[in-house]
Amino acid sequence: MHFELLVEELSVKVALDNLLPRILGGRAECEIYPHQGKQHLLRRLPNLLRGYSHWLPDDWKIVVLVDEDRQDCHALKQQMEETAARAGLHTKSRPGEDGNFQVINRIAIEELEAWFFGDVPALRQVYSRIPESLHQQSPYRDPDAIGGGTWEALERLLVHHNYFGQTAGMPKIEVARQISAHMNPEVNRSRSFQVFRDALFSLID
Repeated sequence: MHFELLVEELSVKVALDNLLPRILGGRAECEIYPHQGKQHLLRRLPNLLRGYSHWLPDDWKIVVLVDEDRQDCHALKQQMEETAARAGLHTKSRPGEDGNFQVINRIAIEELEAWFFGDVPALRQVYSRIPESLHQQSPYRDPDAIGGGTWEALERLLVHHNYFGQTAGMPKIEVARQISAHMNPEVNRSRSFQVFRDALFSLID
């Protein structure tokens, strides 16, 4: 099996470069295509899916992964599902009459960084001053419900523990690469990560 992953930015790609081999365990191949932000991906998606519809092999799947970014999750998913339908492709949520589908739409609630908060041991492998009990603290108990944006929350957390300067800011791509290198997909606490992981598990199993 082969997966084509359409993601919104380079930080997602570098994280998945580390995570997908652990999820897939050599049972599938994949290519990851980053875009210049969520809106850029969503604008290109109709043409991309129409292009795939003309040649996609039976054992290939397209995975579209975007951040919620405080947008209405159901409306965003509906938009993505309808885009696939107009391209003549079936999705995992709306398979064909024979049960087959070509597209898996997944939303990281609310941003990629929620997946990092879902694996505190991986965070601490890179940033050891973060407390081991972080996941027990009220703001971080549910990685997908962290208020004010998970990217901003992670940056505030790291700056608070004296990583990065107040003015330099957090290098998003490098942070994604370093944390994901230590993540264990089996134990991640983020529900959105679990849904993404399990969708791939269900296909390769």
